[in-house]
Amino acid sequence: MRKVLGVIRNVQSKNTIMAGKQIRVSRRILFTWFMLAGFIFLFAPENWTSKLQLAFARIFRQPLSVGRTLSLSTLTYRPVKDVVSRNRYDKLQNRLANVIEWLRQEHQKVEKLSGLRDRSVWKGVDFVLADVITTSVSGSHSRLIINRGESDGLAKGQFVLGDYSIIGTISDIDSRTAQVKLITDPASKIAVKIAEGSHFATYSKRQSQSGVGMIMQGNGNNSARIKILPTKYKIKMGYVVYAQKTPGFLDTPTIAGTVAQCKRDDENPLLWDITVKPACDIEKLNDVAVIIMNPQE
Repeated sequence: MRKVLGVIRNVQSKNTIMAGKQIRVSRRILFTWFMLAGFIFLFAPENWTSKLQLAFARIFRQPLSVGRTLSLSTLTYRPVKDVVSRNRYDKLQNRLANVIEWLRQEHQKVEKLSGLRDRSVWKGVDFVLADVITTSVSGSHSRLIINRGESDGLAKGQFVLGDYSIIGTISDIDSRTAQVKLITDPASKIAVKIAEGSHFATYSKRQSQSGVGMIMQGNGNNSARIKILPTKYKIKMGYVVYAQKTPGFLDTPTIAGTVAQCKRDDENPLLWDITVKPACDIEKLNDVAVIIMNPQE
């Protein structure tokens, strides 16, 4: 019996030694394989490695997405300060553009009437605030209906402001309501000028000497068009389009839009075909202001 047990123990010890040798040999082989695989990936063509990366991403897509979600959820939320809404930002930029143009006008007057006092830009002007009842910006008609009329001092031809920019003129009126023909309406034609610079322009002597006058007509698709302008004038995207002074209706140029596209006219390459984008989102306006020049006391 003792002899049998001794034989069994010897066999077990030999198996343990052989197993240890096999494990050591297996680890070396694995290490060698990994080294070879690393060199293969290092010197393999880029298209091969990219395919392997895509295959890896497809196979482990769900685990990777879970990990990404967990990593994003651990990020702490930091509220952003001193940020205004897009609508408020556009209003401020329109007001800045108007101030720049008014400053240019006053600078010219000071140069011509040096030493003499002159009235402010909006002296003798009244503004009638009105709510927008309906908005129609279809291809054939671009109009607003507002809740102010003749009883509030409104009259045909008066300019209408939206977010500090010219959006149209009074076209039809009754005692309590009025219709505003937008600058994008195909029947709208107003005198405008393009001033060098953009919303972010700063006042300069060079800018005070710039500005080209012409007629802007509605395009019917939330834009307007300026044609019959020689290509000798350098017009670029972002230039400001101002509604020109109109005696009895507008005493100072006021922003109406910006140049969205400028290309040579298809029929006459010597002329520009300019697309103008309104300075505000007219469809989102809830209220407007009608400019009344020299209101009756």
